[in-house]
Formats: sequence, structure tokens, C-alpha cells
Amino acid sequence: MYKNYSKITAITFVLSALVTLSGCDNFLDVEPKSSISDGQTIFDKNSAENGLNGVYSSLASGDYYGTSFQSIGYLSGDNIQWTGSQSQVQEFINHQVNAENATIGTVWVAIYRTINRANHIISKVPTVEDPSFAESAKNQIIGEALFIRALAYFDLARTWGGAVIITTPTTSPTENSGIPRSTQAETYQQVLKDLEQAELLLPESTNRHRVTRKTVWALKARFYLYRSDWEKAEEYASKNIDDTHNKLVAPYNAFFANNVRGTEESIFELFYNGTSEVNNHRGQWQPQINGGTRQWAPNEALISLLNNKDTGGNRNTLIATDTQNRWYGNLYYRSPASDPTYIFRLAELYLIRAEARTHLQNLPGAVQDLNAVRARADLQPVNPNKPDEALLLIENERRLEFALEPHRWFDLVRTGRAGEVFKIQDTTKYLLPIPSAQLLADKALKQNPGY
Repeated sequence: MYKNYSKITAITFVLSALVTLSGCDNFLDVEPKSSISDGQTIFDKNSAENGLNGVYSSLASGDYYGTSFQSIGYLSGDNIQWTGSQSQVQEFINHQVNAENATIGTVWVAIYRTINRANHIISKVPTVEDPSFAESAKNQIIGEALFIRALAYFDLARTWGGAVIITTPTTSPTENSGIPRSTQAETYQQVLKDLEQAELLLPESTNRHRVTRKTVWALKARFYLYRSDWEKAEEYASKNIDDTHNKLVAPYNAFFANNVRGTEESIFELFYNGTSEVNNHRGQWQPQINGGTRQWAPNEALISLLNNKDTGGNRNTLIATDTQNRWYGNLYYRSPASDPTYIFRLAELYLIRAEARTHLQNLPGAVQDLNAVRARADLQPVNPNKPDEALLLIENERRLEFALEPHRWFDLVRTGRAGEVFKIQDTTKYLLPIPSAQLLADKALKQNPGY
């Protein structure tokens, strides 16, 4: 249904119809306001907290990290097969995505909705006059919104390249018409600007479900990895690796099995309560016998790798078979659908640091980080002699460590390996097309080359 939304509509969602991620002690414990005008949205401490819940809710929505955005990473990689019949889903697997594709239209709208909600927080909270609203509490809320806006622009940059950068609240359909897209580099610069501000405002506390300074460090590590700034990537990955509150939990499935939440491995995961906030991943992965559709399923290559003790180790717990001996993904399994969405795990930071150290000619340090992840998966240590060997081992490790998390496609695009691995001849396919509805709505938007 989002194909008919204009770009302006996509970025004019105001903070009405907010919902809280209720049921989680780590989220803000405030009552939702179901229908409030923009002029009254943020006027005291309680409404500011409620507004921030709306930002988290948008981030966790089914159109963003709840399903659709992550599906771009799953389906564009080489681990997952599509068992359904919708041709628009197969477009990602074939790397022939059309501008009319409903998923990209949905995701574009969801990301800009999230950005606009964050903009309301960033703009309005500093001016709130409420004696009960301490400056430190204001700073934390603003910092959380800045981080989420940074993550949203990061996702736009790596998916579409340059983005339309909007940093003020949108309140009418005509406000942002005619603004040209910034370049990918400029969009990434906006990400860093927001992260720098957020880092100063947020507390250096440990919270697996809510943004803190440590969450900023995790995105900074990923950001610098994408920008090939190896020293900074190593520096920020180390901040969370060296934190005594964090560790790789063992065995591999200890971060998700047995209904656990917020383990010491999780740097940032989104909470769902299974009722008012539902994680739609479960329905896509689980088979019909478990109440799902199994429309996404591990392909033969991934099944072979995970079930091989020399490559998968104990990570074969990511997959299982149904009564018809069909393999399905089992990262999302809870009923009702309350599985977390994992945005940052400590394993990623180890592998970020391993890759950065390889490029910094610190092969022993890189191998140590790589083997830490392998040991948790019950795999034998490796000892590559050359940087190229190490980088390939890290790439392969990331493929299986995050087999059902949406890293593979973006990893191979950023390293320049997508052409070789996926046999893509046209490098313009490394970025997705701007949704056609957005182009029709605003002539200032220009389509990506190759579409």
C-alpha cells in the first residue's frame, strides 16, 4: 500500500498515535497518548518520554527493523531462499530490484517516519520548561533520538547512497519539497555528526534495550568499518569489547535460546512484548506447523555450512527441520511473537576489530579476535599467514555468525566482493533504486544510475 505514498508523505509523519514498547522494564514506563496534535506533542517531561517511545516504536516497526528493512539484507545475500510466489521478493535474490518494488517503498517511508519522529524530539525537548525535567534527563532523551536518527541515515546511505537530509520536524506536506539528495559521503557525514553529539549527551551506562553511550560506540565501530577508517573502527570496537559488562555468551545460541533477553552479548536489541508490539520475523521464518509461513528459509549452501562441524560448529542451532524434513530458520521462534531484533552484538565488534586489525597489519591481534568468535562456536582456531587469507576467513565467519541477521549483503558490497561472490556484472546494482512513488512526487529527486 505504500507505493502510493509520496516522498513528502514519507517524511511528514508527526508524533501522533504514539505507542510505548510496554512490558519492558528497560523502556520508558509512561502511558501512551494515542491522539495528540503536533503542537502539544512535547510540552513536559512525561510527553517528552512518551515522544521518545514513539521514536523507538517506529524503529522497531514491521516496516523497519521489525521485518522489511532486514529482509533486504537477508534476501540480497546468499544464505536465504524465498519459498513464496511474490516476484517482488525474488527481485532481491536476483539482484534485479525495480523502482516499483513494494518493499523498498515501505522501507523508505518507515525510515523517514523514524527520522521525523526523532527530529521532533531533538528540536522540542531542549525548550521544554518543566521543573521536574532535569537537564540530565533532557540530554539523555535528545541523545537517544540523535542516535536513532544517525542509524536511520546510516541505513539510507548504505542502501540507497545519498539521502534527502532533513533535520527539522516536518509539519506540512509541502515543507520538504524540492530538496535534492545529498551525496552518500554527505549522508555519512550527517551520521557522524549525530553520533558525535549523542556521545556527549548519553550516559556511559549498560542497557541492552535502550540507547546509551555504549550503543553509540557500537555504531561508530560499524560506521568506521564502512568508511575504511581502520584505526577508529578498532578504537570504538575495543570500547565495548573491553567493557567488563559485556562478553561472548556460550554456547552460540545462549544469546537467543530459551526465551532469554538482553544477555551480556547484546549491545542493543529491540524489545517486543508479543501483543501491542509484535516482531513479525517469527511468522516469516517458522514453518506452518509452528504457526508461521516459512516464506524465508535457509538455502542448501547455508544448511551445508551450518551442519558441517568444521564451519558451523554449534551454530547449527540456528536451523531446524519440521515434520516434513524441511529446514527453517530458528532465530525467531517465540510464541507470541516477542523475539528481540538484534541490532548490535558483541560478536560483531570482535569481527569488526579483527578486520580493522588485519588492515592495520596487526595480524596476531586480528587472529586472536577471530578465534574468540570461533571458540564460542566450538570451532578450532585458525592461523592465517597473510592478510588476504585473514580477510577471507573473517568474511566467511561473518556469513555464518550472522547467518540470519542482515549483514551479508552489505558486507560484500562495502568490501567490493559482491561482484565476485554474487556474480553481479553491473555495479550499479549495489545500491537500490529510489522508489518510483517518491520520484513522481518530487522532481528534485534523481534516480540512482542503472535504474
